[in-house]
This record gives sequence, structure tokens and C-alpha cells, in this order.
Amino acid sequence: MSDSSDRSLNLHFLKEPVLRKLCEVLDKTNSKGWRKLGEMVGNDRRFRVSSDEMEMCSLKVLELEGSPSRVLLRLMGDRGCTLGHLVDLLQTMGHTEALQCVKPPGIQILIQPQSVAIIVGHNLRLSCYAVGKAGVQFQWFKTKEEVHNSSSPDLVISPVQLTDAGFYICRVNCGDSFEFSQWAQVDVLNVATSYGLGSHSLEGRLKVVIQPQGQRLLVGDSLQLECGAVGRPIPRYQWHRNGVPLHFPEASKRRLTIPYLLLEHHGKYRCEICINNERTWTNEVDVLVGPRISVQFSGAMECSEDDVFAFGAGVNELILNSNQEPPYATDKVALLIGNLSYRNHPQLKAPMVDVYDLTNLLRQLNFKVVSLLDLTESEMRNAVDEFLLLLHKGVYGLLYYAGHGYENYGNSFMVPVDAPNPYHSANCLCVQSILKLMQEKETGLNVFLLDMCRKRNIHDDTTPNIPLRVTANIVFGYATCQDAEAFELSSSGFTNGVFVKFLKKRLLEDEKITVLLDRVAEDMGQFDATKGKQALEIRSSLSERRALTDPVLPGDSSDMALAHNRQWAKAHELPESMSLDFDCGAQIKLGFAAEFSNVLVIYTHIVKKPEDMFFCQAHVTNFSPDLDVDPKEMNRETPEETGIYLLSSSLPQHCLYTRLSSLQKLRDPLGFTVCLQGSFKAMDELVDWTTDVNIGKPLIARLDLYRTMRRNSCLQTCPMPHSPCHSPRAEHLHHHPQDLLSPHCSSPYLDVCEPLQGAVGGSGCVSSTLYDNCSFSRYGCTSSDSPGRASIPIETTDDINELQTVFINSLQFNHQ
Repeated sequence: MSDSSDRSLNLHFLKEPVLRKLCEVLDKTNSKGWRKLGEMVGNDRRFRVSSDEMEMCSLKVLELEGSPSRVLLRLMGDRGCTLGHLVDLLQTMGHTEALQCVKPPGIQILIQPQSVAIIVGHNLRLSCYAVGKAGVQFQWFKTKEEVHNSSSPDLVISPVQLTDAGFYICRVNCGDSFEFSQWAQVDVLNVATSYGLGSHSLEGRLKVVIQPQGQRLLVGDSLQLECGAVGRPIPRYQWHRNGVPLHFPEASKRRLTIPYLLLEHHGKYRCEICINNERTWTNEVDVLVGPRISVQFSGAMECSEDDVFAFGAGVNELILNSNQEPPYATDKVALLIGNLSYRNHPQLKAPMVDVYDLTNLLRQLNFKVVSLLDLTESEMRNAVDEFLLLLHKGVYGLLYYAGHGYENYGNSFMVPVDAPNPYHSANCLCVQSILKLMQEKETGLNVFLLDMCRKRNIHDDTTPNIPLRVTANIVFGYATCQDAEAFELSSSGFTNGVFVKFLKKRLLEDEKITVLLDRVAEDMGQFDATKGKQALEIRSSLSERRALTDPVLPGDSSDMALAHNRQWAKAHELPESMSLDFDCGAQIKLGFAAEFSNVLVIYTHIVKKPEDMFFCQAHVTNFSPDLDVDPKEMNRETPEETGIYLLSSSLPQHCLYTRLSSLQKLRDPLGFTVCLQGSFKAMDELVDWTTDVNIGKPLIARLDLYRTMRRNSCLQTCPMPHSPCHSPRAEHLHHHPQDLLSPHCSSPYLDVCEPLQGAVGGSGCVSSTLYDNCSFSRYGCTSSDSPGRASIPIETTDDINELQTVFINSLQFNHQ
């Protein structure tokens, strides 16, 4: 490729004709010229240009043939700015003329290969058509292996076999330059009947060829439902139970898997299948889930299989001479907080992965989950307030926290992302104060899972006295022992912290919560990497056999429960997807997805375009400054490029993606601009059309957690020696000479008053381990360093997005 299309090229090495043309365009433009570019660069920490330097640029207009843009670009190049960064900035500005200067037409791919679902034995055709300044050549690849005899624009496989399923891409060569097409996924369905489909064309046709089958299973069994449809592009799937869409990653795949069934999973299942604007449904099937019961009868009695499943369907309506009513919850509510992007302390990676995984597992257990990342002190306090509003008599309440923390005198403190260095109790949230408030709600079960260090904070002498009730329903699961550290694995992959690595394997088990945590402790004890460094500790006063799998039976306060359900639903409402029509005749779909309760994903997809328009792209811009959106991570072609690592497999393909985090900071309804760019065959330049969109306050933004004047009830119960804004500064809290390990020295919530005698699982620490060749991060160790934003690599999987980022690089390298 030419230098001007190499995204990694430093701006210093732009060819003079390209640089001269670019400077002419930026110098003559007012609203989108060099000043606007300097403004955007001034907000970028990597390439920041000072006001004095901007003034130096402006003085160039006084010189003969002086160019402010040339000086600005030179300054940006000095700071390591590449052509790719410049293109991203110009796209955000919407400066199409400048973009044409640095992205001259070389190879143009006119028709991209499309993903397709096809039946075994039919003919597969993938097409890629392109033009260039000279003749073009084609080479097809399956993943990163060349497909033999595939040097034409059309890749034909006849007849297609199961082994042909996978991801395909085409490389187009023109002289010394080359371009890659987009990836196309081929899903091959093994269906004996052809369903009347022709063997040559699937265009515009959506046909269900595999229907799910009803099943009769028991609690603890694994459920697998499969459906399948053929069509082009590849269909999208969404499973429903009892008419309600399921919200976990497997529910948007062709095969729905629930590894551990509960009684609540009993119901009617069907799948919604879509291709573009076409939609169809599979048949609805019954999934019957019966309990595993062992019942003693006073007299002779026969119990048929139908009786067992009637028991499960009625959710304990059939009581078989049991001496004690089984435990149940009036509701289940979980608050999950993961703090990783600390301002004054080492940043973490694992909390994001841990919160995401636990969210999906707890939803399978019918918990109402609020999952939040990177909260300040006031945001954490307000989030706890909202969590408390969802609790009432008999509710199972669960609080999970991952991040920095510490423990002093039996009290545990969670550290917000804006805590100073060093931090004090006035800057943190006391766990025991939250427990006290939960007890006042007469909850049925209080579970605290604290994934942080429990080292003492030598800069905090506060000894808050928090009187707690004696209740037999408290469980603390600490990721590590008292005065010890909790670790996250620092590896090249996408990994959990040590605690959740083992917890997620057990969380769906139908066991008393303390028994479950005991098993997690045993599993951690077999992990060599953390042996002698981190061990799970359990503190409990639980007297009944209460499990996270217990059924939900609304109590007497059904009206209150309904009000609480509405409160929870209020914070989890996604904006409706919408179709936008532009004057040119193009139509785009604007879609939304939630990665966390405070992280929104926006994606744009071209639905149709005029026949004479050969290029068309829609991107979003002009977001509220409250959200601090990084323009380099907006409108990317793969989710991972924007930081969407966890939700990528559930998103539609062939879109531009933007990730909006920290929605809790949004003060006003979210408005932004959708810009459509297109070029026609009779025109050389791009043409812009724009429309403004307002989606209100999405997800957690509705609860206004940004407000500082809230009840802050968790603050009121925990006496603080000084206000957050006047806490004294001091020397660094800890210094750890170990290079191998980095803990989150944030201890979870410590004892429930005193260690309770005879408590299940309260026998102290259980040793755990780690691989010798791994390195770790400690939760909670303060440091003078404040590393940059954590860069989380993409996990090595076979999905299309990983191929986009890894395989293309290897193919380009091989070509050179």
C-alpha cells in the first residue's frame, strides 16, 4: 500500500504532496480547520498541544506562505501521532475533504462477501469484487490458511460440507498494494431435508430448517436447545422463555445451553430469528424441570414421573409430607461493583471480566442484577442507596465488589476510583455499615463477596463502632485471609481474578451457600500459582440451608415487590432501536446493547442505499461532555477496537460500534448526531447528511447517581473523622518489593462483629495457588505511579472479531 494509507505511519513521514494538500484544506477551513483539530488534540493526553503552542501555530499566518496546520501536524508527529490517529480525529470532526487528502482512492472493494447459513450439500458462493489503478488479483483464505484454487472474485464450494464451516476473507492485490475484504462467516447446517430450497440461491430468503425439541429434565441437568435457519446474510438468534427474551450471551446463539438447570428454568421456549428486516420464529416447545427429591411417605404411595414434573412446574405447590417448608426468597437482588480505572492508584484489569461473568451467572439464578464499573465515592454511595431500595422482607441480597480496599479493626473499606493517595475511611465505603442497613430491611439472606485485599491501612486510625444485629443469615466470602492480599492474573489473555476464576465454576450449584464457598476454597487450594499467597476465607452465621438457587415466591408485600421491580427495570431500559431515513434515499438502523448497567453500546448498520451510491457509512458524534468519549474509540469496525471485549459475540455484524461508559455521570438526556457519508459513481468527493437523535437517559443514567446531595445512608451509619475533600495527605501506604505479584490491597468486608462460633465455613483460611510463570496484580496497593488506562487484549477464540485483529495482521506480514 502507499505510505498515505499506512495507518501506523508517523505524521513526519507523510509524502510532501499529501502534506501540502492536507495543510491547504485545514488552513482554509474555519469551523473544521486546524483550530478545531488542535482543540481535539488538546483533550488527548497522548498528543496534547498546549495553548502556547497553539498560539505559535496561529502566528504562522503572518509569514509568507506560512501554514498553522503544518506546525500543528509537526507537533503531533513529535508526540508519536500516526496517520491512523489523524484519520480517527478527522472522522470525528466530519472533515471529509481532509480525509480525502490522506485516504486517496487505491483499491476499492465494491462488493463485500456476506456471511451465510447454508445446508450440507448445497452450493456455496462468496463474492468479492474490487477495482484498482491497475489490474487486481484475488486470494481467498479460510481463517489464515489459503484456500487452494481460489484466485477469482467468486469462491465457489460445491457441494458444501460440514468441514467447510468457518470464517473466510479475501485479499485483493494491486501492484505493491493490497486490501482485505470484511470477514464472512459460513454456518453449515446438517439437515437431511432440503425444505424446498434451491441449491444455488439463498438471497433474501429466511427459512427455519432445524426446530428445537421439548425436553423433560431434572434440577442440575444441562439444557441444550438447538434451532437453525438458512439465509444470507447469516441469521441472528434470540431465545425467549415464556414470551420474555433471555439476557445472557448463550441466548443469542443458535444453540441455547444452560449448564445447570433450576426449577425457575421450567417453561415454554422458542427462538426469534432475523435477517435484516425479515423475522420468523421457531416452534414453541416445553422444557419441564422436575426437582431431585427424596421423600419418605407414611403409607404406600406411588409417585409417577408426571408427579415429579408437576412438582417442579408448581414451584413447591406440591408438598410431599415434608417436615419443614423449603427455604425460598421473596426476591433476589445483586449489586456488582468493579473498580479498575483508578486515578491515583494502580489500575486493574480483572474486575471488568469478573463483574461481567458473575452478572450472567446470577441472572441465570433469577437475580435482579445491577452491574457497575468505575464509580467515584458519591456514585458508590448513591448506588448502594438504590440497591437498598430494592430490598425488603425475605429478599436475598448479594453484594460483590472487586477493586482496591483495606481492613482496619474488623471493618472493611471499599476504595472508589477517585480516592486520594493515600486514602482514608472518609474517602471509602464501610462494608459493615451497608450490612447494618440490609439488616434493617429484614432480608432473608445477606451475602458479601469481597474480592480485595485485607491489609491494614496504617494511615487510617478510625475505629467506627457499627452495632449489628444478631441474625442467622449473614455470609461473607473473602477472596483472601485477614491481613493478606488478593491477586489478579497479569497475562496476555482475557482473564478473571483468582477468586472469580474458581467461584464461577461453582456458582450455579444447588448447595447451601457456605458449602458452595467451601468447595471454591478447596478448588483454590489446588491452584499452585497462589498457594501460600492467597486463600479464601468464609465468615458465616447462616443456620438454615439457604442457597442462591432457592426459588422466588413473592411474600405478603406483593405491591411493594412490584414497585421494587419497576425501580430495577427503570435502570435497565434500553433505548428502542430505530430506523433513520436520509434525503439521499439511504436508510440506517441505529441499535443499542448494554454491556453493564452503566455501559451502553451503540451500533449503526446500513439497511439500504441508492443503487448509484457505491460507498455508504454512518457514524455517531457530538456526545455530551459528561461522558468523556474518546474519539479514537468511536465508530470502529470491530467491537474490540472500541473496548467492547465481552459483548462482541452478541452484537450484529458489519456495523460501526461505539462504547459509552460511565453513564452514571450523564446529567441530561443523551443526544448525539448521526452522520451519513456517501459517495456516488458520478462524484469523487464524499457527501454528508446529518440528523440529531435524543434517546433520553439510558440504563443507570435514569437514577442520577452523579448527584452529590443524596441520602447517603451508608455514610450516615459510619462515623467519619473528616470530609472527603479535606482528608490529610500522607506517605505511600505500602511498598511491595515483589515484582511477581500485584494485589488489590482492598480487603472485602471483614468480620460480622466477632467470628461466629460454630459457623459453617468459618474455619479460617484455605490455601490457594498460582502458576509460577504468571504474574499478578495486587488489589489495593497504593503507589506514586498512576499507570495509563489498562489495555485488555482480546482472548484467543475463534470468533470473527478476533480473526479481524489477529489474522489480518499475520496475512499482511506474510504478504510483505
